[in-house]
Amino acid sequence: MQGSRPARIGEEIRQELADLLSREVRDPGIGFVTVTHVKVSADLQVARAYYTTLGDEAARRTTAKALERAKPFLRQQIAARVRLRRAPELAFQYDESIAREERIESLLQEIREAPRPVDTPPDQQGLAAPEPAAPPPAGARGPDAGSRDE
Repeated sequence: MQGSRPARIGEEIRQELADLLSREVRDPGIGFVTVTHVKVSADLQVARAYYTTLGDEAARRTTAKALERAKPFLRQQIAARVRLRRAPELAFQYDESIAREERIESLLQEIREAPRPVDTPPDQQGLAAPEPAAPPPAGARGPDAGSRDE
């Protein structure tokens, strides 16, 4: 079996929502919206669509209101396009994971660009010097030395 049914239906709904938002919905409040993923409940009654949008907090609020206004139309279109007995209720939620990823990336970039001390090579900054390997005990034979009778 190729994944669970709710996951498959969620992906199908994500594709349809992306198409509908880019081609069919004419609300000016919906700017550049990307549907990142859709989680469908086990009973297939609720589909939670996670999205991102360009812009600041005000643009985000405007997009959220526009998505709420478009929900009845979107649900009707999903019912016509996705083969289910009953179209799931749609719930939209802003996807915070993208913002977190961008924050982590900017922190990593700051670390990469931070000045390094001059006296240490870049590949060993912040690293302790490796300890030398301990010599084998006296009289010990190596792993390839067999027991030979001489």
